[in-house]
Amino acid sequence: MTDQQQHRFERGTDGPKVIVAGIDGSESSMRAAAYAAGLARRQNAMLALVYVQPVMSAGAALGVPVAETTGEVAEGLVNEIRTATERLKDIWNVRWEFHTFPGDPYNGLVTAADELKADAVVVGASESAGHRFIGSVAVRLVKAGRWPVTVVP
Repeated sequence: MTDQQQHRFERGTDGPKVIVAGIDGSESSMRAAAYAAGLARRQNAMLALVYVQPVMSAGAALGVPVAETTGEVAEGLVNEIRTATERLKDIWNVRWEFHTFPGDPYNGLVTAADELKADAVVVGASESAGHRFIGSVAVRLVKAGRWPVTVVP
């Protein structure tokens, strides 16, 4: 091997090609989506925005139509994202997709990241007091150790 071959520098990007961002309509998740969009733009990656639809809740047990409610939330999120995309399209362009997965937030994001072959996962910091008892989604994703996880405050 020549001296020149030993010290070759490779230019290019080995960064993420698919970035999954979990959104649920909270301010924290929307900041996470914005952060992930910037990362996707800089890395020329696909941004997969994921909303996890709850399967069963206390309301469902009492006869409240959960599927309709979560479907409305998903539709509202898509409209919000499309509006923001249209507003910013002249400034920068990001390739993005919107996905919904059923389940609890942690398992839904794991399923999404696996199925979409994610290279990175971005989530908002928990705004719930309940995470102290069962652990936040972000902490559980980090502990899974399957992808780099960014937690946006």
